Amino acid sequence: REKTQIKEFDAFPTLEQLPLWGFDGSSTQQAEGRSSDCVLKPVAVYPDPVRTNGALVMCEVMMPDGKTPHPSNTRATVLDDESAWFGFEQEYFFYKNGRPLGFPEQGYPAPQGPYYTGVGYKNVGDIARQ
Repeated sequence: REKTQIKEFDAFPTLEQLPLWGFDGSSTQQAEGRSSDCVLKPVAVYPDPVRTNGALVMCEVMMPDGKTPHPSNTRATVLDDESAWFGFEQEYFFYKNGRPLGFPEQGYPAPQGPYYTGVGYKNVGDIARQ
């Protein structure tokens, strides 16, 4: 999920400068409506390659106390596991003539056809690398 906040800093922000941020957990099915407060706790900050002077902040979902990991926050429980890996994943779709690139002109493709990820490199690889 994504949430955007606009703040001004004199220089690229450190984690210590980034505040906790709340959200309604009932909207994300992480809480019931009568007690729906959840907290986003910044844990990593990176330069945003798309927005000038922007920052991408990875957050952990916490309980309202800001210290206890939310039950859905399984990432917080693996901090000491050196074999764990995490990364960003982009998902996007290219269309040509009203249908996803690689789809046949009539009907639908097979479940994993020439339009999917590395298999579809000949369809979108050059564009994706630009």
